[in-house]
Amino acid sequence: MKASDLFVKALENEGVEYIFGIPGEENLDLLESLRSSSKIKLILTRHEQGAAFMAATYGRLTGKAGVCMATLGPGATNFTTPAAYSFLGGFPLVMITGQKPIKKSKQGQFQIVDVVQLFDPICKMTKQIVNGNTIPSIVREAFRVSEEEKPGPVLLELPEDIAAEKVELTDLIPPHERFYAVAGEQIIFKTADLIKSSKKPLILLGAGANRKEARRAISDFINKTKIPFCNTQMGKGSVDESSDYFLGTAALSDKDYLHDYIRAADLIINIGHDVVEKPPFFMEHGGASVIHINYKSAQVDQVYFPQVEVIGDIALSMDALADCFALDTSFALDKFYQVRDLVRNMTTASLEDTSFPPKPQHLVAQIRQSMGYHDIITLDNGVYKIWFARNYPAFQPNTILLDNALATMGAGLPSAMTAAMLYPKRKVMAICGDGGFMMNSQELETAVRLKLNLVVLILNDSSYGMIRWKQAGMGFKDWGLEYDNPDFSMYAKSYGVTPHKIHENDSLPLVIDEAFNAGGVHLIDLPVDYTDNVKDLISDLAEHEPVI
Repeated sequence: MKASDLFVKALENEGVEYIFGIPGEENLDLLESLRSSSKIKLILTRHEQGAAFMAATYGRLTGKAGVCMATLGPGATNFTTPAAYSFLGGFPLVMITGQKPIKKSKQGQFQIVDVVQLFDPICKMTKQIVNGNTIPSIVREAFRVSEEEKPGPVLLELPEDIAAEKVELTDLIPPHERFYAVAGEQIIFKTADLIKSSKKPLILLGAGANRKEARRAISDFINKTKIPFCNTQMGKGSVDESSDYFLGTAALSDKDYLHDYIRAADLIINIGHDVVEKPPFFMEHGGASVIHINYKSAQVDQVYFPQVEVIGDIALSMDALADCFALDTSFALDKFYQVRDLVRNMTTASLEDTSFPPKPQHLVAQIRQSMGYHDIITLDNGVYKIWFARNYPAFQPNTILLDNALATMGAGLPSAMTAAMLYPKRKVMAICGDGGFMMNSQELETAVRLKLNLVVLILNDSSYGMIRWKQAGMGFKDWGLEYDNPDFSMYAKSYGVTPHKIHENDSLPLVIDEAFNAGGVHLIDLPVDYTDNVKDLISDLAEHEPVI
């Protein structure tokens, strides 16, 4: 058996369904092994970055490592941004790259960079395979490391001559279910006592709370204790945001309406938080106490140094905590309801405004009305991400996919493509600024070739809008951030995508419904103007008087 055949069998042993990527000549043995003897489906993309974003999203949605493939040199280096996206965001990802023969080569240093060393700072593990017989153990270790908490990226380099060599050891190592440690009774009781002694506790949900069992356990705990909760951007959907105990999403770091109650809380129960995502509160000595509940201990930071840590499986920890409370547990919630209602009123303001281009609040409400309970939106990065994080309620985990860790542009369209592949019966919409969309817009061809059902909404302001907003906020002259876009209708047609252009506010919901009913890939070009809307938000928050 060739090493490349064994490598493919090791991937099958891990339950791999898809490999996203662009092979090169150094991957041809691996490509032939996939063709001749495997049910793994190759998803050929138009750029390695798109492939790795798709694979990382597969990991994010399933909890199983997504797999992508590239050749050596420039193919491999195109994986760097998605690798960092996976590393900071906590998405399991296995990247496979090729390399020139390592035993004997007549091509000198052509296209060779030290890929393993290059990726080491942004991966959980990087390894070059130098002996085909080690493939079963190396692949098993790669998936174990990638998928365990905190999930992240792994890179395996398979050189051309190693892939082609014969192997003797072909026994595979079967995966097994992982069980995380359980927090001890002593810390559970101490935590429960601290919660019971508080008067205004608040639960904050971060990205780590977005796990299937964790969602159930946290929801049960909230329903039993009636403790209010809010979330970070990447914690959206970890508990149903239609709950009466939902305060809101902390899309801004400070000075938003929900911060009135965050500042008033005497205890913050921080579940699944990672300091990679800016906390919506700043710890100070003598301020509110903080309980850290997560799979791993807290990374100490200048604004995050929790006094109590409950380390272990989040679901089991929350179940154990819930058992410490009686059914008639209650806290003083008058001030919470006051702030919650203010948040709801302010984040739904201007919904009746029919001006064009649409106000952000109105746009978000139109999208929310068009998407169902389980439907999925993916966001690229831009100023609009704040509006969707803040104003778009999520009712299920992973129904609003955004990045508030690396906060990279270019991931919105590939993420939506993976969601549409995995959930063909759900509506899936990619919401992109024109700048982020153009960074991986070539993947429209991939979406059409895969026969996906997908709507791509482009918020078109012909500029890098978030940076213009920051530029203005710093008092600098408006300069260097505007550009000309292609005719998006003609651009879409060239790929076989159905185009739509919005000319009046009330037509957007009709066009969205028409697109989803027709099926296939649709692109909607919607003009936007953030200038006044961002000013209105900042002015509104600046004038807002805390209610408690």
